[in-house]
Amino acid sequence: MAAMSTTLTSSLSSSPKSSFLDHKSSFHGSPIITSRVTPIRSSSQSQTHTISMSLTPQYDFNSFTFDPIKESIVSREMTRRYMTDMVTYADTDVIVVGAGSAGLSCAYEISKNPSIRVAIIEQSVSPGGGAWLGGQLFSAMVVRKPAQRFLDELGVEYDEQDNYVVIKHAALFTSTIMSKLLARPNVKLFNAVAAEDLIVKGGRVGGVVTNWALVSMNHDTQSCMDPNVMEAKIVVSSCGHDGPFGATGVKRLKSIGMIDSVPGMKALDMNTAEDAIVRLTREIVPGMIVTGMEVAEIDGAPRMGPTFGAMMISGQKAAHLALKALGQPNAIDGTFNEVTELQPEFVLAATENSEIVDA
Repeated sequence: MAAMSTTLTSSLSSSPKSSFLDHKSSFHGSPIITSRVTPIRSSSQSQTHTISMSLTPQYDFNSFTFDPIKESIVSREMTRRYMTDMVTYADTDVIVVGAGSAGLSCAYEISKNPSIRVAIIEQSVSPGGGAWLGGQLFSAMVVRKPAQRFLDELGVEYDEQDNYVVIKHAALFTSTIMSKLLARPNVKLFNAVAAEDLIVKGGRVGGVVTNWALVSMNHDTQSCMDPNVMEAKIVVSSCGHDGPFGATGVKRLKSIGMIDSVPGMKALDMNTAEDAIVRLTREIVPGMIVTGMEVAEIDGAPRMGPTFGAMMISGQKAAHLALKALGQPNAIDGTFNEVTELQPEFVLAATENSEIVDA
């Protein structure tokens, strides 16, 4: 394959910081041979993009052919690996239900600890939830400070303003965090899989009931199609606001009597909403943590509209709540800093008074 790398140098964002318990992926690519070309400078911003690439491809397009393969090998490779993952994650440490911006941020933060296995359940074929675009299907993603610290850690470029930053396309955040997250050997994404129900034993959530999303959508059109199960020490529900597959975790808790009500989110108020989402992210019943917009559904908090910082920080807070529940170093009870001199890469704080939010 043609080798290519892109180096972005910008005065608009800080250099990425080292992160707690982060480790190199076991998946390594081939060395990249580069040749420097002329930098391209943006006319609207003092931002320089330096692009490095090999000038010639590593093969001849005019006589290109693939190595031969039997069709059955392709089938066996896909099947064997997926079935192995299903066996491995049938009983795991953490299940994150919903791979939107909060769920991905949560899984990213938890999986920095290589001893914790994380399974992500996402009903859509394409994870990312609503974080592929900004508001009203526009491209830009707005993130209020101080949540840009998480973007610095990920290495996502942005345009910095006084109280907020703007990523030129929301897909840059979503694709970047997914590429880093899914490369980790202790993470598995099961997309096109729906969480149909919860496993509850002795008043504690102990896992989820799963099925193919297409099957879940057609229970009324077919005969009985029984599900599968996945057990976990902690379930993080990140199912978003109410909808066909939205807020399913808390709605199920209500229907089985584990919580009293799900009043739904209130009308939009960005400043109130984002602080509330982070503050109210918590273990709602034993074994189940709620994060992201699903928090607004259960607490009747305002909706925030097209701003995404609370999703990222709520996801990170949920991750540290899960680590605390697992007896691992975390930023909730302060044990995070006992194993590293590095400060946490996020601040659980309201933007107005900078006070630390209680778990």
